[in-house]
Amino acid sequence: MYKRNAQGWSKHFDFFLLDEVALQLAFLIAVFLRMRSWAYSVPIYRNYAILLVLVDALTIVLMNSFHNVVNRGYYVEISATVKHAFICFALANAFVFAMKSGDRYSRIILFLTFLLHVLIGYGTRVLWKPFLKKRGRTRQKKVSMLVVAAPESAEAILARLSGDDLAGYRICGVVLTEQTEEKTIGGFPIVSDLDGAADYIVREWVDSVYFDASLRDERVVKLMGDCMKMAVPTHYHVPNLSRTGAKRFSEKIGGTTVLTTSINYATPLQTLLKRCFDILAGLVGSCVALVIIAVVGPKIKKESPGPILFRQERIGKNGQRFKIFKIRSMYMDAEERKKELWSQSRVKDGMMFKMDFDPRIIGNKILPDGTKVTGIGDFIRRTSLDEFPQFFNVLAGSMSTVGDMVIFGQTKKKPVIMRLSVA
Repeated sequence: MYKRNAQGWSKHFDFFLLDEVALQLAFLIAVFLRMRSWAYSVPIYRNYAILLVLVDALTIVLMNSFHNVVNRGYYVEISATVKHAFICFALANAFVFAMKSGDRYSRIILFLTFLLHVLIGYGTRVLWKPFLKKRGRTRQKKVSMLVVAAPESAEAILARLSGDDLAGYRICGVVLTEQTEEKTIGGFPIVSDLDGAADYIVREWVDSVYFDASLRDERVVKLMGDCMKMAVPTHYHVPNLSRTGAKRFSEKIGGTTVLTTSINYATPLQTLLKRCFDILAGLVGSCVALVIIAVVGPKIKKESPGPILFRQERIGKNGQRFKIFKIRSMYMDAEERKKELWSQSRVKDGMMFKMDFDPRIIGNKILPDGTKVTGIGDFIRRTSLDEFPQFFNVLAGSMSTVGDMVIFGQTKKKPVIMRLSVA
């Protein structure tokens, strides 16, 4: 039976344990420096220590804090450590204050715990990584792997495979898809041709086979089938999917197995937590929006009769159209007046309409002496108060407090792609 390598947070369980130890050590030192006592002997601080364990574990699992941790540089590592420690600190203290017990804890202890968690956590990660790499180079690699490759790509593939210090395999030989007089390639022996590869696998007891060859070759497909019959695991290199920064996973679509590649993806649990956060933020933001509407609404109504809220159609997730809500900051005839003022726009490419002083905004006027006066419309635009009704959309699910939207446009010369944050 093939044992799959650990994935996600479980892949770096050693860093998981190290971070838990670092956090507890940081807490113990912080309590001792402030109170000169053993933290676990004080009931409230003992409970807080348990809370830290749970919060740290939750953060590691949900945020995948140790993704690519072994290969991260010093700057990236300190940035990741600070981010992780801050999230732990924020979650733990949010829980404490939600339970109305925040006044029972020393704020100096809490802040010292955060700082020491960053320092000790960073130190343990930096010191542990060289040990892992050294152990990876010196430990015996028990899993034998045969590499099947085309001659033109074999050396590059072998260099990548053999260059992984933490790999749990050893390359026992190479099978080329074409005949050659050479006995070795890339420092590894050529042990067979494609026709005799199955016999070699049986005779030499190969644990797994790595394929980097075209599936158009019937001999390659046959060898993969023979491996399946012999219960020998196979690893197929999918071409053109080696770029970094992408997430990959296999799934079923229409009864077929596919390899999905995405810049990022969310698990069902992460999606649920994100929606719960959106609902909470939507409720709070909607309450604030109602207060703002109650304050500025009468003023808008007085200066420009008409609805207080402005609705505009937007395209959201999966191309679905929805109505976005904003507090109206322009006169009702603003769209018609735009045609008259278009020549005064400071953006000349035709993509958008922008004026330094827009008379279509409620309250904006130019006095006989040329003085420009602004009003309620300009105020709510400058302070972004007009955006708050969008929390109604967040609550309804058509928008999110955090997310991305890709917008495609066209200028006179070239296409434009903009990535916007949805909030």
